Amino acid sequence: MRAWGALQATALLASALWGTPLAAAKDRPDFHTKDFENRPERIDYFSDSDVVLFQDAEDGNVYLSSDAGAKWQRVDDVPEGKAVLLKMHEFDSKRAYILTEGSKHYRTADRGKSWEKFDSGADLSVFRGDILSFHAEDPDRIIFNGMRCQGRFCREVATYTTDGFKSKGKALRDDTDGCWWAKGSDLFTTGEDDLDKDRVLCIVRDMVSPFKQDQRLKISDNFFKGTEEAKNIQEFEPNLDTDKTVQGIVSIAIVKKWILVATTSMNTDEMALFVTDDTKRWSRAAFPAAHDSHDHRISQNAYTVLESTNYSIQVDVRTSNRGNPMGVLYSSNSKGNHFTENSEHTNRNKHGHVDFEKIAGIQGIYLVNKVKNWEEVGKKAGADKEVVTEITFDDGRTFEKITADGKRIHLHSVTELSNIGRVYSSAAPGLAMGIGNTGDELKDYWKKGNLYVSNDAGKTWAKALDGPHKYEFGDQGSILVAIKDSKEDDISEISYSLDHGQKWKTESLPDGLKISPYILTTTQDSTSLKFLLIGKTKKSPQWHVISIDFDGLHEATCKEDDMEVWSARVDKDGKPTCLMGHTQSFHRRKKDAKCFLKQEFKHAIAETKNCDCTEQDYECDFNFERDDDGKCVRKGKVLAPDGACKDKKPDDTFKGTSGYRKIPGNTCTDTDKMKEKYKDVEWKCKDALGGNGRPTHEITDKVEETKVVMEGKNWDGFEKHYLERGDSSTGTDETVIMRPLNKAGPILISTNHGKKWTTPDELKDKEITSIIPHQYFKDAVFFLTSGKKVIVTMDRCRTFKEFEAPSKPDPAVFPLAFHPDQKEWLIWMGKKCDDGECYGAAWGTEDPFDYWRTLGEQVRRCEFIGSTAYKFEGRKENRIVCLKHKDGDKGKPLVLATSDAWFKKTEKEKEKVYGENVKDFATMAEFIVVAAEDTKKKTLQASASLDGDNYADARFPYGFEVTHQHAYTVLDSSTHAVNLFVATNMEEGRQYGTIIKSNSNGTSYVVSVRNVNCDEFYYVDFEKMLGLEGVAVVNVVANPDDKKGSKKLQTQITHNDGAQWAYLPAPVGDNLEPKLPCHDKQGTKDCALHIHGYTERRDHGKTHSSQGAVGIMFGWGNTGDSLGPLKEADTYMTTDAGISWKRVMKGTWTWAIGDQGGILILAQTTAAGARKKSNKLLYSFDRGNSWKEHEFSAEEVELWDITTVRSGGSHSFLLWGKDEDGKAFTMKLNFKGFANVDCKFNEKNPEDGDYELWSPMHPMQKDGCLFGHKSKYLRKKISKDGGVQCWNTLKMSPLYGKEDCECQREDFECDYNFEMDPFGQCSLVKGLQPKTKEEWCSEHPDAIEYFEPSGYRRIPLTTCQGGKTMDQQSEPVACPQKEEEYEKKHRRSGWSIFFAVTIPIAVAAAAGWYVYRNWNGKFGQIRLGENGTSTHVFDSGQPWVKYPIIAISGIVAVAVAVPVVAGAVWRAVRAGAERVGLLGGAGGGGRGRWSRLGGGGWGSRRFTTRDSFARGSGGYDIVDDDDEGELLGDEESDDEQV
Repeated sequence: MRAWGALQATALLASALWGTPLAAAKDRPDFHTKDFENRPERIDYFSDSDVVLFQDAEDGNVYLSSDAGAKWQRVDDVPEGKAVLLKMHEFDSKRAYILTEGSKHYRTADRGKSWEKFDSGADLSVFRGDILSFHAEDPDRIIFNGMRCQGRFCREVATYTTDGFKSKGKALRDDTDGCWWAKGSDLFTTGEDDLDKDRVLCIVRDMVSPFKQDQRLKISDNFFKGTEEAKNIQEFEPNLDTDKTVQGIVSIAIVKKWILVATTSMNTDEMALFVTDDTKRWSRAAFPAAHDSHDHRISQNAYTVLESTNYSIQVDVRTSNRGNPMGVLYSSNSKGNHFTENSEHTNRNKHGHVDFEKIAGIQGIYLVNKVKNWEEVGKKAGADKEVVTEITFDDGRTFEKITADGKRIHLHSVTELSNIGRVYSSAAPGLAMGIGNTGDELKDYWKKGNLYVSNDAGKTWAKALDGPHKYEFGDQGSILVAIKDSKEDDISEISYSLDHGQKWKTESLPDGLKISPYILTTTQDSTSLKFLLIGKTKKSPQWHVISIDFDGLHEATCKEDDMEVWSARVDKDGKPTCLMGHTQSFHRRKKDAKCFLKQEFKHAIAETKNCDCTEQDYECDFNFERDDDGKCVRKGKVLAPDGACKDKKPDDTFKGTSGYRKIPGNTCTDTDKMKEKYKDVEWKCKDALGGNGRPTHEITDKVEETKVVMEGKNWDGFEKHYLERGDSSTGTDETVIMRPLNKAGPILISTNHGKKWTTPDELKDKEITSIIPHQYFKDAVFFLTSGKKVIVTMDRCRTFKEFEAPSKPDPAVFPLAFHPDQKEWLIWMGKKCDDGECYGAAWGTEDPFDYWRTLGEQVRRCEFIGSTAYKFEGRKENRIVCLKHKDGDKGKPLVLATSDAWFKKTEKEKEKVYGENVKDFATMAEFIVVAAEDTKKKTLQASASLDGDNYADARFPYGFEVTHQHAYTVLDSSTHAVNLFVATNMEEGRQYGTIIKSNSNGTSYVVSVRNVNCDEFYYVDFEKMLGLEGVAVVNVVANPDDKKGSKKLQTQITHNDGAQWAYLPAPVGDNLEPKLPCHDKQGTKDCALHIHGYTERRDHGKTHSSQGAVGIMFGWGNTGDSLGPLKEADTYMTTDAGISWKRVMKGTWTWAIGDQGGILILAQTTAAGARKKSNKLLYSFDRGNSWKEHEFSAEEVELWDITTVRSGGSHSFLLWGKDEDGKAFTMKLNFKGFANVDCKFNEKNPEDGDYELWSPMHPMQKDGCLFGHKSKYLRKKISKDGGVQCWNTLKMSPLYGKEDCECQREDFECDYNFEMDPFGQCSLVKGLQPKTKEEWCSEHPDAIEYFEPSGYRRIPLTTCQGGKTMDQQSEPVACPQKEEEYEKKHRRSGWSIFFAVTIPIAVAAAAGWYVYRNWNGKFGQIRLGENGTSTHVFDSGQPWVKYPIIAISGIVAVAVAVPVVAGAVWRAVRAGAERVGLLGGAGGGGRGRWSRLGGGGWGSRRFTTRDSFARGSGGYDIVDDDDEGELLGDEESDDEQV
């Protein structure tokens, strides 16, 4: 088998050593051998040669042999121990690369004869394996995917070369997640030579968000360089989804003549797959409609692109749990965008490998292993698979058994690789070998496996040797070589056959050597007579590399008489038959010929002849499946031609598929009979998929109502959970789970937003104590019982399975922790009991249906802290941190323990321990924040880490004093910064504090806003506007010095992430009564709008804004000098992100947002403290400019709540309440009847379509720049008549683009150890020192020069370019060890010196002449007002200076409370339960949250979020992505929580 096979990247690769020939008898192979201490890895042959390389990863060296392994030498051009990665050029058989750490690497262009050093322009990335991307036509064009790090922050970048790295790599693009040439395959073409040459595709990370859901695909044809017309880099974003761009790009694959792009989105692990064959036109890959046993979804880590053909893509999709995986095999049409099912229940393993392999060189034949007992495996955790082997001769349309001597056999395949390269076949025509057994199913490899050989491309097999063997082909099949496999070093001979495996001979290894075989391989094309065998022994040196040369066995070279014509498929008379529409024949050596071909590196060529088409050349078309009679019947929508149903009614018809299509790649000749049989037929437009623009339904101009009345008397409220759908989801369901608030009734599920409710059989009559939606993947929900049984759905309640948890749920502990990237990775927290003593314990799993491993005992809490979002070297995906007693001893203090190996207790994988007397920890964005008790000072010390290994103590701001008794709350934080609330006044009824904000690396901090209001539980009046960066609202205490009176609250808003705060403008007059007491467009302390904040909200699951409705925000409040009572508040809204506001209704109305702001709903509910009963609501289609009334009931009812999906993209809403008969009900309101077309988007000129471009403005920055750029958002245009013309279809983020601005004063803040002085300048704090050159350069290893601190630094979120450089005011000096690069950068040419001297003289002369001509005698005077207002040199007159920001040092402070607030979280639980009791039945679980049974509760979660007090009987909530903050509280005693 060869190292170039389908799974080369996953196999262990071999090494070789110097050797000397051993004495060889006549007519036997020659052996050369050499011992080696470390395991050889990455064996690679240069194509069409005997030159082979391997890597010794242990010692960091690469070895080379130029004679197929007879002699070896270390590649000494590379410094010893520096080789990290060996990579072969994919399209040039003479080139290879040895990569080292850093940016200096080595290359060869002559098959290793010489190696030259080159500079890639970026460091070797530790985050990816595909470092080099090669151009298929020009071998000199290479992309290097590397990284650059500053301190612990690393970002991925790409560089490129067009001269094969003869010169240093040039910068391609920053902030990437991989770049590739469009011409990355010899079959792919854009259709234009210049684009084939230069076009590059990059996955680009968002400038602000680190999450993969915000990554985008960018294409450039000039290496992302700026143009003369535009300062920004030249790039464009293709319309992946027909006419829309798509974000969430996670991977790119170039397969034959197609490029595949996979995308993901929030709330789901389902992925969308987009395909192109020219990078110009893209389409989403469509899979068949849902099947009885699987739903055809493409999920993360659950699909594998297999070895494909030139005419079709093969994909296998996992359909069962990860621990015991099975899949479904699909093949695409010739465009690669529509897939049909080939084979169900394929066998897979946990790594995504699939038992699938094509017979090399022959079209249409492959073998696949299937799971016979698939139903049992799918339902029963840990069930043993019964695997069987089948073969297809028509590219997967039909399958048949394989036999040996008339008995069915089964072969081990890719999931159990025992060698490298292809499993069964090689370039030898028709020959195949495999390890397997006869019988009903595949048995154990070691116990039952034997070597079988096929001479007819896998149709029939014959047993060759007993026991499992490693095997290879040579001389195009003239010789077969095998060595028995063994776990012990007891194998002393090889076997070989010269007659296609009928007879075998043996030869002993030299010098009585006995090995445990590791690898047997040869050249990539199997044309050589030389083989390489690697084995292991127990004695040192352990590894042995043996070269085997069969060249001397036969001196004769084959002649024509020794050859035969072999056909891939023949009938019973031996005549060629058609396969894929043609016959296939090969010229190969007869099996009994006494000769060798000796045609090294020449490949066998197939001869083909087309046949007439028959029924066997056709398959079922997309969304059709064969019934029991073998006919193709429709199972889903029919694919319509483009424009076929445009402007037509649902019952109009179009011509479409007959349900059959010619098999892709089939070359048969069409006949009139077949054309007539499979001609297009008529279909109705309502059954069409696609068709461009057909109306989706009839217009009614009415709200469709569906009321469902609940049976029984237990409905005093609803516990409800919305399963948010991801943008990449293929489904259209809107799934809601609900049950009575007191848990006494059934669990009801609706997949159509409340139109119909049902109880699944799996949940009937089950005592479900808790419903826990997955924190990150909303498709998954866990239903806990009082015992160990857990019922779970992973597919939005379509199917349910059960698993047994490691322990019963502990009411005092939240039971589950989730991983942000891996849906099936879970941590279970419960308790163990030994001899009557119980203690906290934690378990972890990669598959809850498979197994659980113990993470620790005496554990308080564990979390996953690994995430693909954060690029910190060493922070691995499976990193877990636990708060536990040291050494598992309850008598010892609590510590923080970290592990990358699920806390396996091995010498190599020891856990790391931090801290003493740790009270708790919290995670926010990329930070891990820890609170530990300072036993001497009787207070708490905070520290923080970015990787979970290295922690730094937090220090409070300079001059920022707090008492020993204080509390902290970690608020919703921006990327690369933490917003921390510090309670500075804790008097009962007078609590308030300060919000401070960290910089991007957590080493220096600024005060953002003081005197911010909080409640007795230290939850804060802080609200972020969803969907917009940097916009937040707070309520501040305006009378902090008043010790006796009540708090006087005023609302302030920020548009630049807390750098500046301002009052809300008081709206102008309206038609409502009574009239507003004041109005002010700017907002002042005496007249502004004030909004009731988070601490007064009864339902903490509600938010002021929606992620999809950008710029829209609601609130209850009043105008004046301060916030009044809630009962006197009115309802206000803004549509421009808080720049202006308007009063929309008198009193407090509950709001709901749909169609991404296209539908606004207002209703009077008991939750809003409004009227007890009502029967009408208001809706608006024009962002609140006008409102229409809708009567939803003839009689007034008690309306508890109105809800919709949190993303704000639905057209439906749910009313919850009690009707006139006293019965609980839900009512679905569907607004789809007001329009029946989708909004159109014009990419070239967006405003020509149904959308407009809108940019949020900063009220103090008139140029519209915010964080150094202007963000442009797409919003649906408002109709002049207040109606609705179309519905939003842009499911992805409405962010349309960003335009960078020049840097201004607002893009900088005070640097480390500097603070704002009274003059508005950043001055050095007295007694402190700025960072030294050595400190700064060590934190920025890529920098070559250092600037003396100016007192300013860039704000972490700014993206500004050019303009002011306030952080670089001094002359630069070289960083240590960068003097040479610094000198090169600043070296001046003769011309530059000439101009540097002459130009100032010329300018001075011109200035003197001007003064002489224009002097007016006013020199020396200072006249205020003569030339406008005097301004400060650093823009001190700007509003920014009115809100000075004080620089502070240290890592972020941690959220925790000392004894004054001891037990605050536990009291909060009880208080939360009491609050729910005030809602009059309007409570219930939040969207995507979990609940508990009864009033006992889960106890105190040691670190909670503000949403912990969501509706539900005080039940705690999972932290959602848009949760507003987290609170960390002290505990009353060690006995409060186990």
